[in-house]
Amino acid sequence: MAAGASPAQHRDHSTDHPELDVLPEWPQDTIAVLVTTDPAPHAIPVSWPVRAGDRRILISLKFDRGSLARLRERPEIALLILGGGNVALCARGTAKVIAEQMPDAEDYAAVQIDVAVIDDHRQSAFAVDKGIRRTVLDASELHALQGRVATLRGWSDDQN
Repeated sequence: MAAGASPAQHRDHSTDHPELDVLPEWPQDTIAVLVTTDPAPHAIPVSWPVRAGDRRILISLKFDRGSLARLRERPEIALLILGGGNVALCARGTAKVIAEQMPDAEDYAAVQIDVAVIDDHRQSAFAVDKGIRRTVLDASELHALQGRVATLRGWSDDQN
Protein backbone atom coordinates (compact mmCIF):
# COMPACT_ATOMS: atom_id res chain seq x y z
CA MET A 1 0.00 0.00 0.00
CA ALA A 2 1.32 3.45 -0.87
CA ALA A 3 2.30 5.75 1.98
CA GLY A 4 -0.64 7.85 3.11
CA ALA A 5 -3.21 5.75 1.24
CA SER A 6 -6.18 4.51 3.21
CA PRO A 7 -7.19 0.83 3.08
CA ALA A 8 -10.45 1.82 1.38
CA GLN A 9 -8.52 3.30 -1.54
CA HIS A 10 -6.85 -0.06 -2.16
CA ARG A 11 -9.80 -2.34 -1.54
CA ASP A 12 -10.47 -4.94 -4.24
CA HIS A 13 -14.01 -4.04 -5.33
CA SER A 14 -14.48 -7.39 -7.06
CA THR A 15 -14.92 -8.95 -3.61
CA ASP A 16 -17.46 -6.44 -2.27
CA HIS A 17 -20.33 -8.87 -2.87
CA PRO A 18 -20.42 -12.49 -3.84
CA GLU A 19 -21.76 -13.16 -7.32
CA LEU A 20 -24.23 -15.75 -8.56
CA ASP A 21 -23.58 -17.76 -11.72
CA VAL A 22 -27.24 -17.81 -12.73
CA LEU A 23 -30.38 -15.88 -11.87
CA PRO A 24 -32.51 -17.55 -9.19
CA GLU A 25 -36.27 -17.97 -9.53
CA TRP A 26 -38.45 -15.29 -7.91
CA PRO A 27 -42.21 -14.96 -7.34
CA GLN A 28 -44.18 -13.60 -10.30
CA ASP A 29 -45.52 -10.60 -8.36
CA THR A 30 -42.02 -9.33 -7.54
CA ILE A 31 -41.42 -5.60 -7.85
CA ALA A 32 -37.88 -4.70 -8.97
CA VAL A 33 -36.04 -1.38 -9.18
CA LEU A 34 -34.59 -0.42 -12.58
CA VAL A 35 -31.63 1.96 -12.53
CA THR A 36 -30.72 3.87 -15.69
CA THR A 37 -28.35 6.83 -16.16
CA ASP A 38 -28.19 10.10 -18.07
CA PRO A 39 -25.37 10.25 -16.63
CA ALA A 40 -26.96 10.67 -13.17
CA PRO A 41 -28.71 7.53 -11.91
CA HIS A 42 -32.52 7.28 -12.05
CA ALA A 43 -34.42 4.49 -10.29
CA ILE A 44 -38.01 3.37 -10.94
CA PRO A 45 -40.12 0.44 -9.75
CA VAL A 46 -40.79 -2.23 -12.38
CA SER A 47 -43.66 -4.68 -11.95
CA TRP A 48 -43.19 -8.40 -12.40
CA PRO A 49 -39.84 -8.87 -14.16
CA VAL A 50 -39.67 -12.17 -16.02
CA ARG A 51 -36.69 -14.51 -15.59
CA ALA A 52 -36.02 -15.49 -19.20
CA GLY A 53 -32.97 -17.68 -18.73
CA ASP A 54 -29.88 -18.02 -16.58
CA ARG A 55 -28.73 -14.49 -17.51
CA ARG A 56 -31.67 -12.82 -19.20
CA ILE A 57 -34.62 -10.82 -17.85
CA LEU A 58 -37.62 -9.39 -19.73
CA ILE A 59 -39.61 -6.36 -18.55
CA SER A 60 -42.29 -4.09 -19.98
CA LEU A 61 -41.96 -0.30 -19.83
CA LYS A 62 -44.55 2.27 -20.76
CA PHE A 63 -43.56 3.97 -24.02
CA ASP A 64 -43.37 7.44 -22.43
CA ARG A 65 -41.11 6.45 -19.53
CA GLY A 66 -37.92 8.44 -19.15
CA SER A 67 -36.15 5.19 -18.28
CA LEU A 68 -36.95 3.81 -21.72
CA ALA A 69 -35.37 6.84 -23.38
CA ARG A 70 -32.34 6.65 -21.07
CA LEU A 71 -31.64 2.97 -21.70
CA ARG A 72 -31.79 3.60 -25.45
CA GLU A 73 -28.99 6.16 -25.03
CA ARG A 74 -27.06 4.33 -22.32
CA PRO A 75 -27.98 0.62 -22.31
CA GLU A 76 -25.91 -0.19 -19.21
CA ILE A 77 -28.45 -0.72 -16.43
CA ALA A 78 -28.90 -2.31 -13.02
CA LEU A 79 -32.01 -4.15 -11.84
CA LEU A 80 -32.39 -4.61 -8.08
CA ILE A 81 -34.63 -7.55 -7.19
CA LEU A 82 -35.81 -8.17 -3.62
CA GLY A 83 -38.25 -11.04 -3.73
CA GLY A 84 -39.86 -13.65 -1.56
CA GLY A 85 -37.86 -16.79 -0.94
CA ASN A 86 -34.80 -14.75 0.06
CA VAL A 87 -34.01 -13.31 -3.37
CA ALA A 88 -31.75 -10.28 -2.94
CA LEU A 89 -29.69 -9.43 -6.00
CA CYS A 90 -28.61 -6.74 -8.38
CA ALA A 91 -28.48 -7.81 -12.02
CA ARG A 92 -26.11 -5.57 -13.98
CA GLY A 93 -25.92 -5.65 -17.75
CA THR A 94 -27.25 -4.13 -20.94
CA ALA A 95 -30.84 -3.49 -21.95
CA LYS A 96 -32.38 -3.33 -25.39
CA VAL A 97 -35.88 -2.86 -26.71
CA ILE A 98 -37.07 -6.09 -28.35
CA ALA A 99 -40.58 -4.86 -29.22
CA GLU A 100 -41.56 -1.21 -29.63
CA GLN A 101 -45.19 -2.16 -29.00
CA MET A 102 -46.36 -5.23 -27.16
CA PRO A 103 -49.31 -7.22 -28.53
CA ASP A 104 -52.54 -5.99 -26.89
CA ALA A 105 -50.51 -3.30 -25.05
CA GLU A 106 -49.37 -0.80 -27.67
CA ASP A 107 -48.37 1.75 -25.03
CA TYR A 108 -45.74 -0.65 -23.63
CA ALA A 109 -42.36 -1.64 -25.03
CA ALA A 110 -40.72 -4.98 -24.23
CA VAL A 111 -37.14 -4.75 -22.94
CA GLN A 112 -34.56 -7.52 -22.70
CA ILE A 113 -31.79 -7.29 -20.12
CA ASP A 114 -28.68 -9.31 -20.90
CA VAL A 115 -27.13 -9.84 -17.48
CA ALA A 116 -23.34 -9.67 -17.19
CA VAL A 117 -23.01 -9.70 -13.39
CA ILE A 118 -25.37 -10.95 -10.67
CA ASP A 119 -24.46 -9.43 -7.30
CA ASP A 120 -25.74 -11.63 -4.48
CA HIS A 121 -26.98 -9.39 -1.64
CA ARG A 122 -28.34 -12.09 0.66
CA GLN A 123 -27.03 -11.95 4.21
CA SER A 124 -26.80 -14.52 6.95
CA ALA A 125 -28.35 -12.21 9.56
CA PHE A 126 -31.74 -11.86 7.81
CA ALA A 127 -33.76 -13.10 4.85
CA VAL A 128 -36.05 -11.35 2.37
CA ASP A 129 -39.41 -12.86 3.22
CA LYS A 130 -41.88 -11.13 0.92
CA GLY A 131 -40.01 -8.44 -0.96
CA ILE A 132 -41.58 -5.21 -2.15
CA ARG A 133 -45.40 -5.35 -2.41
CA ARG A 134 -48.05 -3.32 -4.21
CA THR A 135 -51.77 -3.24 -3.57
CA VAL A 136 -53.92 -3.43 -6.70
CA LEU A 137 -56.25 -0.44 -6.89
CA ASP A 138 -57.42 -0.93 -10.48
CA ALA A 139 -58.44 -4.43 -11.59
CA SER A 140 -58.11 -3.51 -15.28
CA GLU A 141 -54.46 -2.50 -14.75
CA LEU A 142 -53.80 -5.82 -13.00
CA HIS A 143 -55.38 -7.66 -15.94
CA ALA A 144 -53.24 -5.67 -18.40
CA LEU A 145 -50.07 -6.43 -16.40
CA GLN A 146 -50.95 -10.12 -16.34
CA GLY A 147 -51.34 -10.03 -20.13
CA ARG A 148 -47.96 -8.32 -20.65
CA VAL A 149 -46.23 -10.82 -18.38
CA ALA A 150 -47.88 -13.74 -20.19
CA THR A 151 -46.54 -12.36 -23.48
CA LEU A 152 -43.03 -11.94 -22.02
CA ARG A 153 -43.13 -15.47 -20.60
CA GLY A 154 -44.17 -16.82 -23.99
CA TRP A 155 -41.28 -15.01 -25.67
CA SER A 156 -38.95 -16.35 -22.98
CA ASP A 157 -40.09 -19.93 -23.60
CA ASP A 158 -39.57 -19.45 -27.36
CA GLN A 159 -35.96 -18.37 -26.82
CA ASN A 160 -34.97 -21.13 -24.37
